[in-house]
Amino acid sequence: MLRQISEDVRANLKDRLRELRDAIRQSRHDSAGEASHDIAGNLPPFPGRSLLGHAASAVDDALTIAESFVPHSRPLKVDGTTVKSLRAYFPQGDEDRQINGERQFRRDMYYLTRAVLAGLGIENPRVHEASFSAVHAAVRKRHAELLAAATASAASTDQIAAACSALLVECLNHRPIQLGETGSAATTFTDRSFDIDCLAPIVLACGLATKGETSEPDILEIAVLAAEVREDRIRQACAQANAVQELTPVLATLLAHLT
Repeated sequence: MLRQISEDVRANLKDRLRELRDAIRQSRHDSAGEASHDIAGNLPPFPGRSLLGHAASAVDDALTIAESFVPHSRPLKVDGTTVKSLRAYFPQGDEDRQINGERQFRRDMYYLTRAVLAGLGIENPRVHEASFSAVHAAVRKRHAELLAAATASAASTDQIAAACSALLVECLNHRPIQLGETGSAATTFTDRSFDIDCLAPIVLACGLATKGETSEPDILEIAVLAAEVREDRIRQACAQANAVQELTPVLATLLAHLT
């Protein structure tokens, strides 16, 4: 229990530090962002304002240099090989295995989400790693039977699709993507359609990795294209009260055709 609390604290701290780093970057004197969104954006013009921008640049450069000397687990390249199977993210066994699965899940989901957002042209999105920790816990607690069936050695396509449907629904419930007050057109979305467009391909890729027992470099790209083709059906299913049941046949069809 104490180790899990420590993991939660770690994830939340990383989210807060990322937000601080984003604020610093947007406040650089050479930033292309609008002045209204920087640290001094709410202040009236004053002679020393440019000094704040240069100070932010200096801090950002110093942090970049410091990061180069600190070991971290960021993947060298984010593609289909980054995606793991449900068996890797939700392993059976002792507490150590489960904590490692959760850690790997939130790390991979964070980088995969940012990769998909970059493909959609979204700049400076805020993706909360702690939200993916909450998703992992919710799937384990609320959909244990679906997980057990999907992670069995002889799991069927329908069983994997059902667990992936539950995973997508929980991701949508916990809203790990926060676009903030940017100028992006994506901020005009008032429903969950944008979240679905970002997260459905990742969940589908996870299903493909589970069904194929391996992760190929093009899995994520294939999943993005496939989810786009079935975009309307996925959105309609997610809008239903029994979203997991409605989503299952949609994802099962995609998994069957892509493997």
